Amino acid sequence: MDRRVILWFRQDLRVHDNEALRDALVSGNEILPIFIFDDRVFNGYTSYGFRKTDKYRSRFIIESVRNLRKNLKSIGLDLVVRMGKPEETLFEIAKELKTSWTFCNRERTQEEKDVQDDLEKKLWSIGQEIRYSRGKMLYYTADLPFPVTHTPDTFTSFRKEVEKFVDVRSPLELPKENLPKLIDSVDFGDIPNLCDFGFSDVEVEKSQNAVFSGGEDEAFERLQYYMWESDLISKYKDTRNGMLGADYSSKFSPWLAQGCISPKRIYHEIKKYELERGENESTYWLFFELMWRDFFRLMAKKHGNHIFKKGGTKNEVRKELEDNLDLFRIWSEGRTGFPIVDASMTELNQTGFMSNRGRQNVASFLVKDLKVNWQIGAEYFESLLIDYDPCSNYGNWNYIAGVGSDPRENRYFNIISQSRRYDPDGAYLSHWLPSLKSLCPDKVHEPFALTLKEQKDFDFILGKDYPKACVNAKSMQ
Repeated sequence: MDRRVILWFRQDLRVHDNEALRDALVSGNEILPIFIFDDRVFNGYTSYGFRKTDKYRSRFIIESVRNLRKNLKSIGLDLVVRMGKPEETLFEIAKELKTSWTFCNRERTQEEKDVQDDLEKKLWSIGQEIRYSRGKMLYYTADLPFPVTHTPDTFTSFRKEVEKFVDVRSPLELPKENLPKLIDSVDFGDIPNLCDFGFSDVEVEKSQNAVFSGGEDEAFERLQYYMWESDLISKYKDTRNGMLGADYSSKFSPWLAQGCISPKRIYHEIKKYELERGENESTYWLFFELMWRDFFRLMAKKHGNHIFKKGGTKNEVRKELEDNLDLFRIWSEGRTGFPIVDASMTELNQTGFMSNRGRQNVASFLVKDLKVNWQIGAEYFESLLIDYDPCSNYGNWNYIAGVGSDPRENRYFNIISQSRRYDPDGAYLSHWLPSLKSLCPDKVHEPFALTLKEQKDFDFILGKDYPKACVNAKSMQ
C-alpha cells in the first residue's frame, strides 16, 4: 500500500535531530520534502512599513535552503522549492499526488499559526491531515513540571523549576533501513536569489557584508570551532558582553533561528565538552542562554499575541511611549549623537547583526530616553536581524520596555556608562564610526561634551563630522 507523505520544512532547515523528517521517514514509503518561500514573508512589509525580511536574512535563508537540498540528497532525497503561499501550494501538491499526510514543525506565533491552520482545513477537505512535530526548543513541553499555561512569568522561577529536574532528551537519529523513496514525478524547482525578492544589485552587493553564511554545514563548522578547535566556550561568561569581532560569543543564534542546528544538539555537545575538557561557569552559561530561548517561546505560547501588543505580556501600556517616527529614524539611521547607539545601529544596518549588549543598549535608549514606542524598534529588528525569531525578539523588547518578563520595575541602561564599560578603548565605536577615530579613548564616548577648543585640537567639528546629541545627556536617567 502506497503511503505518500509530504515533509514541509519551515524553520527547521536541517537533517540532523529533525523530528518531522524522522516521522515522515518512518510513516511513509514515498516522500516529498518541500520548502516554500512565502511571498508574504519575503516580499511583504511590517505594519510600520519595513521589509518583512530584509536582504541579510533573505540571503542567509537562501543559503540554508541550498545546503538543506544538498544534505537531503546525501540521504537519497531532494527538495522541492516553490515561491508563493504555503497553504495554497502544499494543498495543490497534496491533492495532485494524493498524499496521506503532511509532516511539519508546529509554529506558535500568529502569522505562522494562521498558515498552518488554513492548510490543515484545506487538507481535511480532501481527507488528509497534518502531523505536527516540535523542533525549536531545548525541552519537550511534555517533560516540563507544569502545563504551558502555568509557566512562571519570570525567567529565574522558570529556571529553578526546570534545570535540575528535567532532562534534555538526546538528539534524534534518522532510521537507517527501509527508507522511503523520493517522489520524483514533480519539478523540484530552482532556489531563488536576492534579485527574485526585489533587491537591487547594490543591495545584493551590500548583503555580502553579512557576517554569517546559512546552512546546517556552516552551523556544525561553527560549533566545532567554538567548542573544540578554539576552546572559546571555556571563557564564554567572561567574553559574552563583547561587541567587536567574531569570537566574543558563540554566535549560534542565526542557525538556531532558522533551525539549521537544534538546541538539543548544542546542549549535548556542551555536555560532551564538559566531560572531556571540564565544566565551568562558562559552559553552564551557554546552557543558561539556551534556557532563555525556551522561556521566551513558552511566554509566546502562554500569552499569545500579547507579546506583539503595546502592553506586552503584562498588558500594561506605557502611555508615555509615542509613535515618533522622526526620532525613530534618527535612532534607526545611527544619527543620535550617542556613539554606542549609533555604532550599534550602523553595525545592524550594514550586517544584519548586533551583539546582545548592543541590542539591550539601543532598545533601552529608544524606549527610555527617546520615549518611542518599542513596537517600532521591534519591527525594525524583525526586518533586519539575521537571527530574528519572533518569540525571542518580541520577548526581549517586552523585557526592555518594562511590559514583559522582568521582575525589575524600570530596567534602564545608561548608555554612557555602558559604552565606557564595554568598549573602554573605543575600538568598537571607531570601527563602525570612522569619523570618531581622531578622538582619544577618554573623549570618544561623549563627543557632545567636547569644548570648542577640544574640537579644534582633535580637528573635529560637532554637527559636521558627527551629529549633535538628539537629547540632552543631562536629562537622561
